[in-house]
Amino acid sequence: QVELVESGGGLVQTGGSLRLSCAASGRTSSYTMGWFRQAPGKEREFVAGIDRSAILYYGDSVKGRFTISRDNAKNTAYLQMNSLKPDDTAIYFCAARRSAFISYDANYDYWGQGTQVTVSS
Repeated sequence: QVELVESGGGLVQTGGSLRLSCAASGRTSSYTMGWFRQAPGKEREFVAGIDRSAILYYGDSVKGRFTISRDNAKNTAYLQMNSLKPDDTAIYFCAARRSAFISYDANYDYWGQGTQVTVSS
């Protein structure tokens, strides 16, 4: 069993930056780690993923602005978010998957509780 805890959310102005962290309770170096987000009234959306080989994947809406990374020694994944827009406002969730990367959220095995990101205009 892996527990995930997100941190780093908050309120930021348009154009600002935030860095989210996802700390895992167990060893996750062989897992795919993903970030998803859900805005009010919308379905959960894939944001970014990093697999066990450190290959990176991004949703179209965040390419060039967000960067996912991981520190296997700390069992922590990160999401650096730059050039934030009001449309980025959502609850951001970290997820872990035992197998290869996939962007479909239903195929992830473990989830954090989420952290709120609010971008003001």
